[in-house]
Amino acid sequence: MHYHGSCHCGRIAYEVEGEVEQGIECNCSHCSRKGYCLWFVSREQVRLLTPPSAMSTYTFNRHVIQHHFCPVCGCSPFGFGRSPDGKETAAVNLRCLQDFDLASVPRVQVDGRSF
Repeated sequence: MHYHGSCHCGRIAYEVEGEVEQGIECNCSHCSRKGYCLWFVSREQVRLLTPPSAMSTYTFNRHVIQHHFCPVCGCSPFGFGRSPDGKETAAVNLRCLQDFDLASVPRVQVDGRSF
């Protein structure tokens, strides 16, 4: 499937290709406060439609994920990082995909607080 996503105001726009099999809900201090429901894909599956300079970035804890957010509306549509095996990954916030039915996929709870 081909999805379009964006932040709330549309300043950050992107496309992502793939099949959403589940949403990950993490209980770490960042994800739980933001209400993320994440879909992890390889980095090459995400194509930015706006320049990286339009985004702000936040890192915390071990600084392995660059959480990107819009400096205008504050919405956080995705983050980029590396998987444990070193491959570049993207954590796409399913709540930021246009016309995506979040109820159509199971949600898995992850204990990120313990990482």
